[in-house]
Amino acid sequence: MLGRVTSFAAQRRGDTSEKGLLMDGAPLSKKLSCVEDLRRRILIQALEPGTYLDEVDLAEAYGISRPPLREMLRQLAGEGYVVLHENRGAQVAPMSHKTLRNFFVAAPMIYSATSRLAADHANPAQIARLKACQAAFRQAISTGDVAERALQNQRFHMIIGEMADNEFLMPSLRRLLIDHTRIAMTFYNPRKADLAAQRDEAADQHDQFIALIEAGEAEASAALAVAHWELSRAQIESFVTPTSITAPLGRGPGPADRGGAA
Repeated sequence: MLGRVTSFAAQRRGDTSEKGLLMDGAPLSKKLSCVEDLRRRILIQALEPGTYLDEVDLAEAYGISRPPLREMLRQLAGEGYVVLHENRGAQVAPMSHKTLRNFFVAAPMIYSATSRLAADHANPAQIARLKACQAAFRQAISTGDVAERALQNQRFHMIIGEMADNEFLMPSLRRLLIDHTRIAMTFYNPRKADLAAQRDEAADQHDQFIALIEAGEAEASAALAVAHWELSRAQIESFVTPTSITAPLGRGPGPADRGGAA
């Protein structure tokens, strides 16, 4: 996708959904509120992949000066939301074919590893947060709020990543979930019967994640993560993969794979 400079101030004036709250309902500082708003807009593709961000426009929209804005953009670059270019500024992270191929390869490994470790290390407070997130996820499904559903799904898996307590996996999981959420926002249509059934099964699997993690069932949690990935893999793959590419992408490990079968 070709980059373009977004008219961000006008876009944000028309959006009243930003609440300025942390996940637990506490008020955000102005700077953190801005960072959270940019993350959210990137995830739901209100800011499209490849878009160049105008610093003057951003500063006006958020009512902040350029130095703290640049610090925010450096933070978002470190997290994988934007790419910083010399003399061109910040660009919303593009989704090239190479990026997407790497996404398919990495997803089952990262989801499986984080889910296994989460079952080993989760504490009661984290499990309570996961349950609250799942309630919000189901609420978004019931109201048909596609953006909120995608955001709560991203949050659910981020909490599992926090439970895993692994400083090497967490950056990879965060980057993976950025593209997973953006891809889901692109193809998901709740009116399609097959996607609605898939959505309901995914919600049920979230409940299973909670039960397995709470019970400390590490291997079962890892296996569920692969099944959860496989649930959406085929639909995502058909959407983003050119027909000329025949190699399966991001298959979960199993006996058939070890035997060389497709």
